[in-house]
Amino acid sequence: MKQLSSLTAGVLLGAALSGCVTSTVDEMVFEEPTEGIGDASVVILGRRHAPDYETEPDFIDCLGNHVMRGDQSITVMDEIEFLNELYPWFEPRTAPLHPDHIEVMLQHRAVQAKAQELNLEYMIWVDGSTVRTDGAGSMACGIGPGGAGCFGFGTWGNDSKYEATIWDFTNRAEVGRVSTTASGQSYMPAVVVPIPIIAPVQGTACDGIGDQLLQFLSANH
Repeated sequence: MKQLSSLTAGVLLGAALSGCVTSTVDEMVFEEPTEGIGDASVVILGRRHAPDYETEPDFIDCLGNHVMRGDQSITVMDEIEFLNELYPWFEPRTAPLHPDHIEVMLQHRAVQAKAQELNLEYMIWVDGSTVRTDGAGSMACGIGPGGAGCFGFGTWGNDSKYEATIWDFTNRAEVGRVSTTASGQSYMPAVVVPIPIIAPVQGTACDGIGDQLLQFLSANH
């Protein structure tokens, strides 16, 4: 397994719109397609095996949209549609944990027929989540003779950590892996009206992994 690149970026956005986010993206690629994926399709799935978290569906949607915006020739299947088409083989308790498990799953004729119909080339598993960390500050709101208002200041952090593993569905092999971490601090100052200044932590993580997936899958890279 060879590490090809490690990109580290600190992104400072306008304080009036968002908080500060720092992110790191690491890419490990084993075998990269040279001419894109043609008419085949890709599905991006969230891992949901751990009892205390799930990979958020909106993050999976974000990745799919990012890839399709970057290269309109790539077909990314909707996660829910894919799960429904192959129910119950990709439910948390039955989903394959390793590429060689696909071979066992395809021994069932119904699964094999559906996989051929979908023309699936790559399956991308995403594991991780965004969590809220520390919080501080206080805020008081009330109603007086002059009207309602709030006064105070609050702050909190968010950390994102995700890893995308690319499986070649045809060859039953892992061909790439991308991981990202992002952290940021959001603020809520209030002088009469609370004004949230939100750090786009999850969006930054989506862009980081999405760019790497696009580079891997696109015929134009």
